[in-house]
Amino acid sequence: MPLTSFRFPLLSALLLAGAVPASAEDPWVVYDGFDGPGKGKQIVLVSGDEEYRSEEGLPQLGKILAKRHGFTCTVLFAIDPETGEINPNNIENIPGLEALEDADLMIIATRMRNLPDEQMKHVAAYVESGRPIIGLRTATHAFKLPADSTFGRYSWDSKHEGWEGGFGRRVLGETWISHHGSHGKESTRGIIAPGAEGHPITRGIDDGDIWGPTDVYGVRLPLPGDCTPIILGQVLSGMNPTDPPVEGEKNDPMMPIAWTRTYDGARIVTTTAGSSIDLASEGLRRLVVNAAYWCLGMEDQIPEGGTDVEIVGEYHPTPFGFNAYTRGVRPADHALEAPSR
Repeated sequence: MPLTSFRFPLLSALLLAGAVPASAEDPWVVYDGFDGPGKGKQIVLVSGDEEYRSEEGLPQLGKILAKRHGFTCTVLFAIDPETGEINPNNIENIPGLEALEDADLMIIATRMRNLPDEQMKHVAAYVESGRPIIGLRTATHAFKLPADSTFGRYSWDSKHEGWEGGFGRRVLGETWISHHGSHGKESTRGIIAPGAEGHPITRGIDDGDIWGPTDVYGVRLPLPGDCTPIILGQVLSGMNPTDPPVEGEKNDPMMPIAWTRTYDGARIVTTTAGSSIDLASEGLRRLVVNAAYWCLGMEDQIPEGGTDVEIVGEYHPTPFGFNAYTRGVRPADHALEAPSR
């Protein structure tokens, strides 16, 4: 991904109480909101997975939400504490999670993180405060924590009573189950779920507008009773959007790849799509941005044709794969020129 050298914006005092101005050495990036319906609202996007390049996808989402819609967005990363560089293989460090204290929405795309209590406490406080969440791809298995640890109930394989399946099952609606499509061989086409044609999240999205090379994840059917499927994942026979569907049980029935639910009164949207290369799909970007509006109770401001999700700057996502991340990148390399005052 090409790197830019724009001025790093100031870190809003609304995000981190008592914080000093941000600098190019800070282990996060902040996008001040431009003009738009989201002006004054704070979104925190939490990246950190070894395979699906959330460290690339979430900065682009943050730029779109800030520049096209006015939200102030803070993007957090897995950081190597010795170098200050983004290192998604470091599963024990995502600095800046205290930004969640004043967030209106959390978008999370982590995978099996074993974060220290000092960091996990901010995630748990947010989740248990009844504020909305969007989970992308591996957020179904966002954490892998020792069973006897303070926040062991959040682990993807939790056996804690009432938290079986951890954060994924308890909060988002499902934990990690399986690759339903053949990983790396069968791509995914999004189909509007029956009854979801009129949902605000699907405005401006038609069958086939969502496509990605990542495979459909398996989920247990039916999902928990308060989950409402929004998008189904049609398993394709190859890695191109024009490939025909696989015949047989992989598509009969199709697995939900996006659904809504509530948790403690908060609106939740989960999609098992969402790798950085999936987000090259305009339809998937629109699904996520529409979902942000819906989660925040702003669905009446989603245009009939859907939200504006034009790429900000350049976006050349890296194909998914373990150890395939770009070395030497710092959060400031993702900075966006701040709006004029």
